[in-house]
Amino acid sequence: MKNQSLLRWVSLALAIFIILVQSHAATQTQPILDNLTIESFINRTLQWRRSSTHHPLKSHGNLKLSTSSVVAGVLSFVAASISSAGGVGGGGLFIPILTIVGSLDLKTATSFSAFMVTGGSIANVMYNLQAKSSKFGGKTLIDYDIALLSEPCMLLGVSVGVVCNLVLPEWLITIMFAIFLVWSTIKTCRNGVMFWKMESDRNLGARNGYENLETGKSGEVKSVEEPLVSMEGKETPRFPWKKLVILIMVWFSFLIIYLIRGNRYGQGVIPLKPCGIGYWSLSLFQIPLAIAFTAWILRRQEPIACRGPNNRGVNKLIFPLMALMAGGLGGLFGIGGAMLISPLLLQLGVAPEITAATCSFLVFFSSTMSAFQYLLLGMDHIGTALIFSVICFAASLLGLVVVQKAIKQFGRASLIVFSVGTVMALSVILMTSFGALDVWDDYSSGNYMGFKLPC
Repeated sequence: MKNQSLLRWVSLALAIFIILVQSHAATQTQPILDNLTIESFINRTLQWRRSSTHHPLKSHGNLKLSTSSVVAGVLSFVAASISSAGGVGGGGLFIPILTIVGSLDLKTATSFSAFMVTGGSIANVMYNLQAKSSKFGGKTLIDYDIALLSEPCMLLGVSVGVVCNLVLPEWLITIMFAIFLVWSTIKTCRNGVMFWKMESDRNLGARNGYENLETGKSGEVKSVEEPLVSMEGKETPRFPWKKLVILIMVWFSFLIIYLIRGNRYGQGVIPLKPCGIGYWSLSLFQIPLAIAFTAWILRRQEPIACRGPNNRGVNKLIFPLMALMAGGLGGLFGIGGAMLISPLLLQLGVAPEITAATCSFLVFFSSTMSAFQYLLLGMDHIGTALIFSVICFAASLLGLVVVQKAIKQFGRASLIVFSVGTVMALSVILMTSFGALDVWDDYSSGNYMGFKLPC
């Protein structure tokens, strides 16, 4: 009987399909969707984007207050509050908001984004420096060891990525960005689901009395939580001033090179021929500088043991290599490296709280360097950029407070992971869509779409 009923439904479906095909053939000469074809839709979208991004900046120091700027500020506030929870800069959201809603050109939006990410990262660092976690023995959430091992190679990777961005064609960058960020989003969401299940099992065990317990001398029972990250030689929760000084020294070393070298248009502190021998010599000097800093830090570094789901130790060389890849991809795609290094740290088994705090700490150094470069090389509309950075500062503080309260109340650190996944997914949709539109615009206009010289 079941087979007969299934045959009836299949026959009915085939009959309906044949009728639809015949009716379509009879009216084939008439347009189905009039002029709303895919090509016309793309062309209209491109026309709207060109018209929206060519509004002049009408004042010398600031942008005029308008509805679009207010809406852009509100959306930036929401984006910063979401990004701050995951410790990522949020540049993948700020740039589309400023270009689409704020009607800014890409160059101005990029400079604004550097200030906005800086404002959010300052809020993150201020919060995480004073925050102590009882789960991790009263230490701060920032892992200075991982930051030390990552910063030199991350800054080097950003420079390499920027050069690759100039050489590679737009269509290849868009495809690489979409593939890598989709992969990172899937990995991050999987890690979030894994942490969520672990937290559910732990909370269920705590309610049923099956959680790991330790009995004290007086007979009382206290719970013991195994952190996902432990660092040997860190029993005393003192502030690591020496490590902070080294991080600042690395930052200043790369900043001096950037300022002396300038950009490929010859804009720098000293007159230097654009893309000449001096330019490339200073650029290549970053390689031995990063290697020297990393080797010195590896020699003096304390052992790092990351215990994740597999309970395996992690080789210290993984962190500089991971930072080099994240910085290179961040410079190539024009986004912060934290959005790329965060899923890699989670994959290694680093706890979500430490991942978010450490990534925001790294973002602070990279974003402040970008902001200083824009300032010293003659950035326009500094006042408006500072207003947007203050907005992101307040939004980041609000987002951090809300998420930390939710973690304490529900015991769900996986909320941080899902926050990172949300930012990544939105960045994939926005930046990939408009990158594809730019590629289509170049193709339809007959522009050159091959590999280019860096100068």
